[in-house]
Amino acid sequence: MAAEIARKMVEKAGVDVDKLLNLLVKNAAAELTTYYYYTILRANLTGFDGESLKAVAEDARIEDRNHFEALVPRIYELGGKLPEDMKTFHDISACPPAKLPKDLTKTEEIVKVLLKAEQCAVRGYSEICNMTAGKDHRTYDLALAILNEEIQHEAWFTEFLGKGPSGHFRRPAGKNSPFVSKFLE
Repeated sequence: MAAEIARKMVEKAGVDVDKLLNLLVKNAAAELTTYYYYTILRANLTGFDGESLKAVAEDARIEDRNHFEALVPRIYELGGKLPEDMKTFHDISACPPAKLPKDLTKTEEIVKVLLKAEQCAVRGYSEICNMTAGKDHRTYDLALAILNEEIQHEAWFTEFLGKGPSGHFRRPAGKNSPFVSKFLE
């Protein structure tokens, strides 16, 4: 029954809940697939340049998993659900897979893949925030929290590509998801 009331309240506020659920599920798919692909990318960060980037990639990887974990309850609260088939879930991802580049010796190419994934996520959560601002406070708060972390991830990878300082610092050990952690409790 909780999903029924939550959905009705969001609909009453003027949000197309089916469209919102579609975006939430696609972004949840992007978070889980990004977590998977970041695991592979991180394993291939080797050598002097790669090792220096591994910790930052790990922070982004763990936070993307946390984003998935935080999105799932909201999807079900609004009466949605995740696809029952993992391949289907993978294939509806809001962002293209963050697959390894052909030349694994070029760390910069791996960073470009990481950066593209983060930029896609920033666009996706910005769309959800724009759709729910002032209408669906819970989803907006969640999407904004994720957006804040995705912007930081983008800044980290941009900085590694030498495009200027990001102003953001790596997370202290064990302190992942400073914005999203309240949704994981």
